[in-house]
Amino acid sequence: MPVRIVVDSTVDMAPGLEKQVTVVPLTIHFGEQEYVSGIDIDSRRFYEMLVESDTLPTTSQPTPFAFEQVFAEAIEAGDSVVCVTISSKLSGTCQSASIAAQAYPGRVFVVDSQSAAIGSGILAQYALELAEQGMGGEEIARNLAEKREKVRLLAMVDTLEYLKKGGRISATVAFAGGLLNIKPVITVADGEVKMLGKARGSKQANNLLVQEIQKSGGVDFGMPLLLGYTGLSDAMLQKYITDSAALWEGSRDTLPCTIVGSVVGTHVGPGAVAVAFFAAE
Repeated sequence: MPVRIVVDSTVDMAPGLEKQVTVVPLTIHFGEQEYVSGIDIDSRRFYEMLVESDTLPTTSQPTPFAFEQVFAEAIEAGDSVVCVTISSKLSGTCQSASIAAQAYPGRVFVVDSQSAAIGSGILAQYALELAEQGMGGEEIARNLAEKREKVRLLAMVDTLEYLKKGGRISATVAFAGGLLNIKPVITVADGEVKMLGKARGSKQANNLLVQEIQKSGGVDFGMPLLLGYTGLSDAMLQKYITDSAALWEGSRDTLPCTIVGSVVGTHVGPGAVAVAFFAAE
């Protein structure tokens, strides 16, 4: 039985792969204006509006009905479904998908990625690879539940302004951090966003990212890998790739890169650099 991979719109994948999955969109609210992610607004327009806005946008998770419609269409076509979602600790999206899946026992399998953005994206890419190998839906879901423990998502934040707007840090801390050119390095661990450290300037932050990758056991280059950036320019990402060249040399001819979507972008703002990979150990 063919397996259809379904994701929510917070799942950021390497360019071209989004055409191989079915996307259930979240809704983005800028004040009273409402946009369906990927339909009414794309990532570039989102960052233009984020910079222009005085307040942070908010997001609404898809309803169980939105997932049920997608699942029903797949089942009617004779497919089974594996649905990969953002961490259940960051959004109620996984719960909506799980409620909808109850109508299709043994046919629809929901996997909480316990990650976000490109971290969820590499798990979804792995699901596509397993489906192409002919693996069934239940077995794919079981493999994803095992492999998600190896997913590492690390990011360097360029500005503290958006963490301040979102209430994650105080205005005093944000002001002091701006004066000192502080660049926080964060991760998603156990499904939650956590601070790993702070660096003075982007070069130190890039070095900290490299150190954290090494501490996690290094990169499994036999598994999906994805780099990402927020905002309208990938200049900071290209600088990171140059600064961390020793990590990638001899392992990949090219490094897949993508723009990070709205849910993560709302909280970290433009200029952030992220890397997602499966740990080698």
